[in-house]
Amino acid sequence: MRRSLRDAFVGFSLLGGLVIFSGSMLWLRDFRLGSQTWEISANFKDASGLATMSPVTYRGIIVGSVQEINFTPNTVETKIKLNKNNLILPKPVIAKIVTSSVLGGDAQLSLISLGKSLKKNEIFLVNNDCPNQRILCDGDKIKGEEMISISSLTEGLDQIIDEADRQAIVNKVSESIKQFDRTQANLDELVLLSKAELIRAKPIISELTKASIHLNNILESLDNPKTLKDIQDLAKTSSSLTKKIDQMSSDMGNIIKDKELIDALKRVTIGLSKLFDDIYP
Repeated sequence: MRRSLRDAFVGFSLLGGLVIFSGSMLWLRDFRLGSQTWEISANFKDASGLATMSPVTYRGIIVGSVQEINFTPNTVETKIKLNKNNLILPKPVIAKIVTSSVLGGDAQLSLISLGKSLKKNEIFLVNNDCPNQRILCDGDKIKGEEMISISSLTEGLDQIIDEADRQAIVNKVSESIKQFDRTQANLDELVLLSKAELIRAKPIISELTKASIHLNNILESLDNPKTLKDIQDLAKTSSSLTKKIDQMSSDMGNIIKDKELIDALKRVTIGLSKLFDDIYP
């Protein structure tokens, strides 16, 4: 009797441990009884480190797992099962392979939403009448980004070096430096010529300075009230003299028009000429 009870106790203990272990594994894989699951797929060029049952997270929270990995000639397609029926991810959405910690660890898949957040009054379901133009829905395919590793960085550097060799970047840089040196030499020559022109223009600048000084003096003299009065008096005198000259010209014209006076002047002139002939034969 005691042996039977002991065997039964051992059996129940083993069964309980198995149930606890299975429950723990399911809990770690984010499996919930009664939860409504939905599936999406993600395509990668390189899915290094990713395996079946790898956890899928969103903002650090496990929301599902990788169910299947299929290989094609150009891509690696993964099928993802999500356990959160109320998980709303505005599009576009990408899947990125990351590690569980900064120092490394198992690879896992992280969902990243790049779309605008929905309004509080907008409620959608991913299974029924899902607006797949706005949010991630059941059966959608998303783009995957591989995890950056040392090997990928090395390959990228090799590609850059190969591209540099093909385009002869070093030679182009050297030619650019030579062109810069030539430009610098031309610039130095231009600076020297500018200095020489400034030296030649210095006397002209000095004369212009003196002329501006004289002009300023003249302007200052014109601003003097006494000088302005003298100029006005001179203008009046000139005007009076002009009138007198005009009057004399008019009188001379009248004299010339007098025939008797002209004839008398002619006779006087003829008489003087005869007199000079007699005095100086």
